[in-house]
Amino acid sequence: MTHDNDNPQLLWQPDPKRIRDSRLSAFIAFVEQQTANSFADYHALYQWSIDDSENFWSLLWDFCEVVGDKGEQLLVDGDDIEHAQWFPQARLNFAENLLRERSDEIAISFRAEDQLSYQLSYNQVYVQVAAVAAWLRQQGVAKGDRVAAYLPNMPETVIAMLATASLGAIWTSTSPDFGEDSVIDRFGQTEPVVLFCVDGYFYNGKTVDVRVKVNTIRAALPTLRHCVEISLAQLPGARNGTDWQTLLATEHQDNIDFVATEFNHPLYILYSSGTTGRPKCITHKVGGVLLQHLKEHQLQSDIKKGDRVFYFTTCGWMMWNWLVSALASRAMLVLYDGSPFYPDGNVLWDFADEVGMTLFGTSAKYVDALKKAGLAPMQSHRLSDLRTLCSTGSVLAPESFDYVYASIKQDLNLASISGGTDIVSCFVLGSPILPVYRGQSQCRGLGMAVEVFNSQGQAVMDEKGELVCTRTFPSQPVYFWGDDTGEKYHNAYFARFDNVWHHGDYVRLTPQQGMVIYGRSDATLNPGGVRIGTAEIYRHVEQLEEVMESIVIGQDHDNDVRVVLFVVLQPGLELDQELTGKIQRTVRAKCSPRHVPARVIQVTEIPRTKSGKIVELAVRDVVHGRSIQNIGALANPEALEQYRDIPELQD
Repeated sequence: MTHDNDNPQLLWQPDPKRIRDSRLSAFIAFVEQQTANSFADYHALYQWSIDDSENFWSLLWDFCEVVGDKGEQLLVDGDDIEHAQWFPQARLNFAENLLRERSDEIAISFRAEDQLSYQLSYNQVYVQVAAVAAWLRQQGVAKGDRVAAYLPNMPETVIAMLATASLGAIWTSTSPDFGEDSVIDRFGQTEPVVLFCVDGYFYNGKTVDVRVKVNTIRAALPTLRHCVEISLAQLPGARNGTDWQTLLATEHQDNIDFVATEFNHPLYILYSSGTTGRPKCITHKVGGVLLQHLKEHQLQSDIKKGDRVFYFTTCGWMMWNWLVSALASRAMLVLYDGSPFYPDGNVLWDFADEVGMTLFGTSAKYVDALKKAGLAPMQSHRLSDLRTLCSTGSVLAPESFDYVYASIKQDLNLASISGGTDIVSCFVLGSPILPVYRGQSQCRGLGMAVEVFNSQGQAVMDEKGELVCTRTFPSQPVYFWGDDTGEKYHNAYFARFDNVWHHGDYVRLTPQQGMVIYGRSDATLNPGGVRIGTAEIYRHVEQLEEVMESIVIGQDHDNDVRVVLFVVLQPGLELDQELTGKIQRTVRAKCSPRHVPARVIQVTEIPRTKSGKIVELAVRDVVHGRSIQNIGALANPEALEQYRDIPELQD
C-alpha cells in the first residue's frame, strides 16, 4: 500500500545542543543510571517504557520529584486494562505538587484582550490559594465534594482549582460561552456545592454579561451552598453571591494544610460531547493526571523551570487542565482570554514577544486561519524564546506544517499532538530529540502502548485503522460519575476490542514511527477542533415550533469540519433566510458559538434504523460520496438520496 508521504519531507531536525540540553536526554541518562539499559534513540526508550511500564512510571515519579509517598506496590491487576490500579498505596496532593515554587518570580501572566492584564508571582499565587482554601474549608467543603467553575481562562480560575484540590475536593469547569442548558446538563449530574462564576467576559471587543445565565444555572442546581462571583468585567449592579475579594481576605495560615489523597482519588470531572444524550462525566484521578502531565510537559514538550507556557484554550476544554499543570514543572503560565483575532491576528504573537513564550499551544484551525489571513509572525515578531509550537483539536494539514516553518519560525519543534478529554492527555505527541516530518505527529507518548488496529482487531503498520492502547496507563479515568455499574465506561472504550482501549480516532502509524491522523471515526462533530455532541443541537433545534425533526453531521471542509444541519419543517413551511437565522441564533444561545451550523438545509425525511434511531453516519457518508456499509439496517434507505450531491455543500 502506498501513501502520499511514503517519503515524507523532513522539515526540522533538532541540533545536537538542543538534544543534549533537553529534559528528555536528562531522563534517559537517569534511567540508564538506575537500570542496566542503554537507549540508542527515542524509539528504544519508547519500547522499554511499554515493555517495563511499571518501572517507567516509577522512575518518572522519581525523576520529576513528585511530592508524596509512592508506596511499595506499583500496579495491581495490570493485565486487566479496564480495572488496573496504579500506585494503590501512594498518597499525595495535586495542588501541593503545583505549588512547590515559593519565590517572587512570575507564576502567571494574564491578558483579557485589550481590557485587562496582570501578573502574579509564585508567592502571591500560594497566598491566594491559602486564603481561598481556608474560605472553602469554612464553608464545609471537604474531600470528595465537587466545586464547579463557570469561568474564563484567568488566574482566579487556577487559584480556585488549586484551593479545591488542596482539600481533596473535585474540580469541574465549563466556559462562560456555554448556554445555561449545556451547563446544567453537566453540573446537574455532578452536584457541586460551590459555584465560581464571573459577571461577564470580553470577546471580540465586546463585554458579554453572563449574570442572567448564572442565575438560571444557580436555580437549577439544588446542591449549591455558595456562589462566588469574580468581577472580571466590573459590571454595575448586584453580585451573584460572595465577592472574590471576600475570599482573599479570609484569615489563613502561612502554610496550606494539603490533604493527602489516594493516587486514584478523583481530581477533575470533565465532560464528553453529549452525542447520545447527556454528556458523560469523565472523572480523572489525582496521581494519573499529575504523572501524565509531568511526562508530557517535561519529556515530550521539553518544559523546564522558568519556561513560559501558553495554550489558547477555554476552561471547557481539557487543554486548560493540561496547561495549568505546567506549574508542577516550575514554568510560568501564560493565560489569554478572548478572541485570538482582536483587534487583529497579531495579538497572541504580541503577547508571545512580551512574555517570551517558550511553548505556544493552539488549534490546527487557528494555524489555518493565520495562513488564510496572510499573516507571517516571522516577519513581524522576534519570537526569540519560542522553542515549541503545539497544535491539537483537529488534524493539522500538511500545508499548515509548511506554513509554520515558512511564516512562524524555522527553528521550531512543531508538535501535532492528539489525545482527548477521555484521558485528559495525549496518545500522540512531540519529542525534542526527534525530527519533524511534513503531515506527521512525531511519536507515540512514552508509556502509552499505542497501536493501530484494522477492523479485525489486528495490529497493522502503515495502514489506516483505529487508534488503540493495548496496555494500562495511569491517566485512564477513575470512572464516569454516576455510572454505578461501570457499563457506560466499559462501552465507551472497551466494548469494541477485548481488553484494549479503543479511542475512536482514524489513524496510520508511519514507517518513521510517527502518526498521521485522519479524524474521528464516530459521528461526533469536530469543528475547529472542539468536540460537539449532536444531541445537544437536536434538543434545542427541535424545540422550535417550525422544526419537526433534524439530523446533523460534520462535513469535511477546507481542512476542518463544518456543522451541517438538515431540518424537516412543519407542513407548508419553506426554509428561508429568516428561519435559518433563527435556528442559528437559537443554537448559539442555548449551546455555544461552536455548535452553530454553517449550513442549514431543508429535507423531507430523516433516515432511520428499523429500531427508529436516526443515522448520522449514513448521512455523513452520502454527503461525502462514500458507500453505505449497513444499508440493510435502515427502515427507509430511499430517504438517503436527497442528501446526495446537494449544491449548497459543494463550496
